[in-house]
Amino acid sequence: MSAEQILRDLVQRASINPMGRTWTSEEYLFEHRVTAYLDQFLRNLSLAPYRQSIAPYRENLMVEWRPAQVTRKILLEVHQDTVPVEGMTIDPFAGAVRDGKLYGRGACDVKGSMTAILLLIQQLIAKNPLRGASLTIAFTIDEEHTFLGVQKLVEIVPEVDFAVVFEPTNLQIVETHKGLVRWSISTNGRACHSSRPQDGINAIYRMGHLIQCIERYANEELNGPRFPPDPRLGNATLNIGRIHGGQSANIVPDYCQIDLDRRLLPGENALQAMADLQNYLHAHLGDFGSMAPPQLICPPLIATADNVATRELSRAIRSIGLNPQLQAVPFGTDASTIQEKGIPVVVFGPGDIAQAHTCDEWIELAQIDHAAAILYRLVLEE
Repeated sequence: MSAEQILRDLVQRASINPMGRTWTSEEYLFEHRVTAYLDQFLRNLSLAPYRQSIAPYRENLMVEWRPAQVTRKILLEVHQDTVPVEGMTIDPFAGAVRDGKLYGRGACDVKGSMTAILLLIQQLIAKNPLRGASLTIAFTIDEEHTFLGVQKLVEIVPEVDFAVVFEPTNLQIVETHKGLVRWSISTNGRACHSSRPQDGINAIYRMGHLIQCIERYANEELNGPRFPPDPRLGNATLNIGRIHGGQSANIVPDYCQIDLDRRLLPGENALQAMADLQNYLHAHLGDFGSMAPPQLICPPLIATADNVATRELSRAIRSIGLNPQLQAVPFGTDASTIQEKGIPVVVFGPGDIAQAHTCDEWIELAQIDHAAAILYRLVLEE
């Protein structure tokens, strides 16, 4: 099968991550349609994939391939889920092709990479090389929200020499990225009829003061001397991404909540970052409300000297005539969780992160073929 055929099949099988929100229909939710497709694809090649159940309709899928003479062991990891499709200006599940680009949700992030892996497996099965690296390939769930899939994967992953985690990097190598921690802060009030607001306490007004204080912290403290920037990743950042509260316009609200996203630099600790903001709010507002425990933590990916993954992938990229570049990016990936287990790891894949999560997401099919060629040379040390 070609890259176009495989990627269209994958895009047409919705695998939307609900991202913690309540949905009225589960028609397009979760990864199980993609999992089933991958399982059958691999079985058709006489491989024996196995599943790691995480939650209803959500399973990591793993498969192994090994030549007769194993030179080293590599883990390839790619996530099955996508972000939702609201606001898309194209049919998110059609997989239409125009001018060498395939369009649809997940085409770039990250089903294009998944397609490259499947092309690699097809080629390995067809050519049956005698000597090369053995592969453990993991198709994981929930990268777009809480990283649950990779957290469960590292509990069972076999010993490997290094790992490649797939995200759209334009076929370049990401060796460091920011981490993140997400949590919520709430304010309480006292409800009453809106015609007599003096009888209540408006939780949204309280939150308004809190938000202004958080904005000052993000703009001044995180850009100040207490938080020096990383030379490649820049400054730590803080964002309020969602707010909700109240019941109706004619009721003084007794509750309001905001959801925060703090990006972490190498050397920072998630819980310490939360505590620093908490101390700042206490100092400026006193009793500001309540801070919930973290919803998720993704550590930073730290660049290391003489990383075998960087070295071997650079060699494979050069072997097809491209010039590898080492990059630093602000977004988080599954790679840092794998690194915490002591496994050398880099991030790599076809597609441009600028196209991920967009209203007309697409990927160049030629990049997928290039990625598959690079991976083949990575396995065979060519």
